[in-house]
Amino acid sequence: MKSLMSLWSCTAQEMAVRCCTSATMDIKTIHGRVENEGLWFLAVVLASYGKAIERWLDQGFVVPSDAQGFKRKPGRRNGPLPEFLGGFLGRVFNPSSGVLLDEPDIEAIYALRQLTLMFSKIALPNPPARAGSRQGNSDVVSPQRARKAMSDFIQCEHDVRASDDRLDPLYLEDFRRVSEMLFGSLFAKVDRDIQMGGRLKPKHGPGSVADQLSSNAKWNQRTWPARLQPYFPAEEFLISSCSFQAELRSELNIIEPGAELPVRVKTVPKTLKTPRIIAIEPTAMQYAQQAILRDLLDTFREDNFLSRVVGLSDQDPNREMARRGSLTGDLATLDLSEASDRVSNQHVIALLQDYPTLLGAVQAARSTKADVPGFGVIPLAKFASMGSALCFPFEAMVFLTVVFLGIERELSAPLSRRTMINRFSRQVRVFGDDIIVPRDYVLSVVSELENFGFVVNTGKSFWTGRFRESCGKEYYDGQDVSIVKVREVLPTQRQDAGAVIAAVEFRNLAYWAGLWKTADWMDVYLRKLLKHFPNVAPSAALLGRESVLGYEFQGIDPFTHGPFVKGFIVRAKPPPDPLEGSGALLKCLSMKPWRDPRLGIRDQDHPIDIANIDSEHLTRSGRAEHVSIKLGRRSPF
Repeated sequence: MKSLMSLWSCTAQEMAVRCCTSATMDIKTIHGRVENEGLWFLAVVLASYGKAIERWLDQGFVVPSDAQGFKRKPGRRNGPLPEFLGGFLGRVFNPSSGVLLDEPDIEAIYALRQLTLMFSKIALPNPPARAGSRQGNSDVVSPQRARKAMSDFIQCEHDVRASDDRLDPLYLEDFRRVSEMLFGSLFAKVDRDIQMGGRLKPKHGPGSVADQLSSNAKWNQRTWPARLQPYFPAEEFLISSCSFQAELRSELNIIEPGAELPVRVKTVPKTLKTPRIIAIEPTAMQYAQQAILRDLLDTFREDNFLSRVVGLSDQDPNREMARRGSLTGDLATLDLSEASDRVSNQHVIALLQDYPTLLGAVQAARSTKADVPGFGVIPLAKFASMGSALCFPFEAMVFLTVVFLGIERELSAPLSRRTMINRFSRQVRVFGDDIIVPRDYVLSVVSELENFGFVVNTGKSFWTGRFRESCGKEYYDGQDVSIVKVREVLPTQRQDAGAVIAAVEFRNLAYWAGLWKTADWMDVYLRKLLKHFPNVAPSAALLGRESVLGYEFQGIDPFTHGPFVKGFIVRAKPPPDPLEGSGALLKCLSMKPWRDPRLGIRDQDHPIDIANIDSEHLTRSGRAEHVSIKLGRRSPF
């Protein structure tokens, strides 16, 4: 804990110099509060203070009650500003009235965010580490927080059902009309692809599945839900050629809906205060979902309008729009709470109602039950939780439809697709639950989202001031005020590989963010753990210091005739997972560019770089369970 306080103190002193103020009393306050409250103060209390400051920037004035844990200076003449970080606050807000200054100091805004939110995403401290320890703290969630998260999951499910019951059928009819304008051609194409058969190409990911099959074992799955058969015949999806049909028939187990595995709900760390809930899908469902997803993504790319207003992989357009909104004020950024868990299955049915084949395939690939710890197996009203391959694209389509419904309500006139393209293609964009809309329509859009059962996170939604946030980037008046965060408690020994890697990453992020004194403090700290910590390029395979001064090297490799330097190499090897027979052939064929022999169609958008395929993928596969660092020689770039 002392190392974290020292790190914060260094950053505070650096920011105080840049802002021409003093942080001496702030450092004294931090030391006292951390001694009494521990990591909770840094990760939760201080972060809540930072979120309050963001609200003040958006609304234009300080609300003292938002910072109850931080006292104001005694005396009536000292105004509403809290005493803690007062030197920085005074350069942003009027000290006597608490009103936002006409020209606030951007450096001070950045300093306030960096100093309050620096530890907001920190994981729980690691247990004593050993060589080959697990990377990070991916499984550490306290029982109390896990129980609360599961209770909230159940409450959210009740809320979805209640919202379905309340929703006016006329609103749902408007929803269908607008979604048809937006996605009609997309749905029609995917619907045809499913009808024709052979056009969908499934795949397996490296993640966990509810039936607990290993990464390679998924390719030999022989349990197949009966409701998948009409759309994803096992004879076509589970084997690579008809020569394996006899083998498949002898092993195939077609199960009825009552015997299907439910999704397995679990918690993973998000912040020290609140865990994230994910749902682990059964292998067969995940496999079918991936087949639909790939076709959806290909069709999205072919539509110039949809590719501008819906983001499925590239976050940069959202970030640029947020920057522009902070500068001009004409765009609002919205964030939703529990976004994926509040998308009802009824919303998706309404989207796809005119496309029965696609609707049938999506419903067949959707898990209908969830195993919730402490509550047993429950039926699901939501479409899907995070963990389903179809969760992200369908929530984006639902949100975009509701956004344009909100715009229609404000205009008091129905929209046409031409109007959407001409007026709103540069003003509306959805990436997951990060939504950008024109400020003039924001209240109507928020109201419409609430009508459909969604909850707008007012603490992370901005439209009145000059602060905007989207997809992990924050801006004020067109200036990037995004910060760097400490993700792990600083390591005390080199064997704590995950924490060492996180510390090096933080050091380099701080350097490129211009926090050079902080980066220098990290250099001194890390050199005590890493005897070899060279200057390297960002592309290097070594743990090292990134710098505008370039890289260093210690010699020339006699075989490659390229420079080398000694440093620590990250090793994260996939676990042993041998695969043979028909499953191995199916996996290998799935890695090659795909061709439909009947139609001559080749998948040009997903070419496979054969040179980058792991040569051991049939003997080792999946996510590495352990990470370690080992001294070696590598290229510094």
